[in-house]
Amino acid sequence: MNATIRALLRMTSTAISKAPPERFKEISESLSEIQERVRQASSLSSNPTLVAVSKYKPASDILACYECGQRDFGENYVNELEEKAPQLPDDIRWHFIGTLQSNKSKILAMIPNIYAVQTVTSAKAASALNKSLPPERTTPLNVFLQVNTSGEEAKSGLPALGSAESAAGSELVQLAQHIITSCPKLHLHGLMTIGSLKESLASDDRPNEDFETLRRARDVLEQILRQDPTSGGKWGVEGKLMSSMGMSSDFEAALKGGSDIVRVGTGIFGARPTKDQ
Repeated sequence: MNATIRALLRMTSTAISKAPPERFKEISESLSEIQERVRQASSLSSNPTLVAVSKYKPASDILACYECGQRDFGENYVNELEEKAPQLPDDIRWHFIGTLQSNKSKILAMIPNIYAVQTVTSAKAASALNKSLPPERTTPLNVFLQVNTSGEEAKSGLPALGSAESAAGSELVQLAQHIITSCPKLHLHGLMTIGSLKESLASDDRPNEDFETLRRARDVLEQILRQDPTSGGKWGVEGKLMSSMGMSSDFEAALKGGSDIVRVGTGIFGARPTKDQ
């Protein structure tokens, strides 16, 4: 049974309420606009992934976006993702982009179509994910290491890297090596960051320093992994670590800075309600 048929059967069995026509039109137009802006900001040789961030949005909004051809969606809260995923087509690629707590790893790992966890910052969390993935899963779970490129205390993430010579014993390198050598059910896909608001609002006349920092960290980590005989090429895509950076306010700058994945929520779905609304 192919993915399309499975998706249709699942939609029928769960009887998801569809978005009203005017809401569908709004989402369709916003998604098309963002997709066009992604194309215009990307280089001719790149094919970036757009992740539609659906935090606090109902399943009907996600389904409307899905029916417009979108397949990659991002959620920030494990419980919200756990609730939404069974209601929606199983060929959706779910990206978890919120703070990862080790005690929630089992719930996250049991979602059949979880595609990537973009916020890994510790060996404990990585090991918990690896241990919790069910035996029937046939593909490794993609993971990104979150890097705090701005140095802000309020943001999660590991320190960025300097030169390859000084980075060998860093937390970022050690975690990457732990995933590659000790977590066979995980695939180290790349690095992720949430840039500072200051850099996001800065003039387009200069590069976003947070994005430049992630790019440099990625390049250094790639260099180290290529020289590590234990890595066996079990990382990235065709010898290249992916980078996930850029959100609604700065995704175009991120794409110009070489991002492979951008995460856009408000630009597609509109302003979000607060969690208690």
